[in-house]
Amino acid sequence: MTEKEIEQALIEKLGDLKYSYRPDIRDRAALEQNFREKFEALNRVHLTDSEFHRLLDTIITSDVFAAARHLRSRNSFERDDGTPLYYTLVNIKDWCKNSFEVVNQLRISTDYSHHRYDTILVINGIPAVQIELKTFAISPRRAMQQIVDYKNDPGNGYTKTLLCFLQIFSS
Repeated sequence: MTEKEIEQALIEKLGDLKYSYRPDIRDRAALEQNFREKFEALNRVHLTDSEFHRLLDTIITSDVFAAARHLRSRNSFERDDGTPLYYTLVNIKDWCKNSFEVVNQLRISTDYSHHRYDTILVINGIPAVQIELKTFAISPRRAMQQIVDYKNDPGNGYTKTLLCFLQIFSS
């Protein structure tokens, strides 16, 4: 099997598990727009553009522990009118109310890096699991090394985009 065939089979299996396939999410802008839509639906709120950008500035972090804490907690930030907005990123109490999606061939470009990620599982617009696919001819160690190389790249998307929430890496 080719990597592309393995990827398609995985996406089909995830579809059987009720993940929605999102072929329209291929870059950072589409990922952020999807997150905005899911965030607003989950928290029953409409954000202004300035509030949304401030939210991104607040939640995107290079600290993996802070990102994990943000995923599990009830958080707040100040709206344009000065009132607090209390929000969650994931519905911990009622998991079936979360949105589960799968994205493939996502390209994230930052100031210094241009990477493509095979398959990412997304919960409420938040990338949570990265799956790096390889054929049987390529060792799993090579897939894990690719993830490590991406993470060690000085301009990587893991610390400067919503990918900071990735908690699980798999090959």
